[in-house]
Amino acid sequence: MPQYDVIIIGGGPAGLFAAMELAQAANLSVLLMEKGRDIDKRSCLIMEKGGVCPPCHPCHLVSGLGGAGAFSDGKLTLSPDVGGHLPEYLGWQRTQELIEYADNAYLRFGAKDHVFNGGTQVEDLQRRASLAELRLIPVDIRHMGTDRSRQVLCGMRDFLQGKVEIRANLPAARVVVEDGQLKGVETSKGECLECRYLIVAPGREGSDWLVKEARRLKLTLHNNPVDVGVRVEVPAAVMDSVTSILYEAKLEYFSRTFDDRIRTFCMCPAGEVIMDSTGGADPIATVNGHSYAERKTNNTNFALLVSTTFTEPFNDPIGYGKYIARLANILGGGGVLVQRLGDLQEGRRSTLARLERGIVQPTLKCAIPGDLSCVLPYRFLKGIVEMLEAMDKFLPGTASRHTLLYGVEVKFYSARLELSQNLESEIPNLFAAGDGAGVTRGLMQASVSGVVAAREILRRVGAKVSPAHPLAV
Repeated sequence: MPQYDVIIIGGGPAGLFAAMELAQAANLSVLLMEKGRDIDKRSCLIMEKGGVCPPCHPCHLVSGLGGAGAFSDGKLTLSPDVGGHLPEYLGWQRTQELIEYADNAYLRFGAKDHVFNGGTQVEDLQRRASLAELRLIPVDIRHMGTDRSRQVLCGMRDFLQGKVEIRANLPAARVVVEDGQLKGVETSKGECLECRYLIVAPGREGSDWLVKEARRLKLTLHNNPVDVGVRVEVPAAVMDSVTSILYEAKLEYFSRTFDDRIRTFCMCPAGEVIMDSTGGADPIATVNGHSYAERKTNNTNFALLVSTTFTEPFNDPIGYGKYIARLANILGGGGVLVQRLGDLQEGRRSTLARLERGIVQPTLKCAIPGDLSCVLPYRFLKGIVEMLEAMDKFLPGTASRHTLLYGVEVKFYSARLELSQNLESEIPNLFAAGDGAGVTRGLMQASVSGVVAAREILRRVGAKVSPAHPLAV
């Protein structure tokens, strides 16, 4: 059987940064395996030609080298305060240091120098938000854009050529453990790959697989809150007073009726709503958003996610999220739904004629007019409407009857493995990183988590870890 020192499952930001870190050790044999295509061979027929999702297996938007980040908005959140749980493992200061380290790597590979930080205007924005019962969390953000993000990740891939072995189109079937000891990975082709160390970083698309593997291996799992909601689309002018300063308004609200936490996520100024497909052979369609560095639209979109913590005996947050998404797909003929807020409040489904009369024209042309009240639980829908009304006080026009709601948006990082401060699992030498492991919630902390796992492996094999970026070594 082939022998490697380290195998990395998943070629997203966590896997790529782990590989770049491990590439510092000249005599270390490293395999990066990815179930999707190489970056240059990934494309989406819907984004290029429109129409109805085929769908592809796996979806090229969320699977492939570069991970979902290759087609993402490319926002790098430069603060430990949002974007994941790493401060719980590393402490705030150490997380901040590693964010700066990873940010320098992104800059080296072509990310723009400009950082949105709000400056002196942040306090006024926070005061105005608080008057509407909203909490505005200002963070420094570096925005690459969907187009530039792909270029940056291609640069990282090229840097790794000749330093680590990269195999695309190679799904992992199971982690091989014998008598409590890590042995390697069995691929979907039945090939057995031995390794001393394994980093599992399958991304959100692979979170369900990782949960199943964790249960098979009898690893401890913790349920993160379930994040389910909608993507909202409004005229760009509605959000401009915030997005021109902070780029992304990270807003938090606690609903009056149920006291659920609701937050904005992935704000895309002058961007486009897109459709993702996840679930492998039994796919579900969900919504997401992009902003490009060069191409602009007249709309801004963002997610509103309701975070709900369920108690025992509930233990399947990923399955719950997929169930809700599948309801929207059933009503949308396999796709996603779009509804005007005014129609939702009037208790009627949206129609194509009503959408055409609206001020906000959908950027996701294949979305099906429908009724989200037939999909989302009352508790979730009530909280979303309450937050939109609160946001309207802060940013007038947010709760317009013309505002579009797309459904549903679900984030599949709701199960977290029991991990050490170095992200090692209960099985020695088996590490887990990134969004799929429930550890992170975005590009930056996912990247950092890969560095953390890789550095621990380098320490164990006695390799020297440079404080500089790998390219400088």
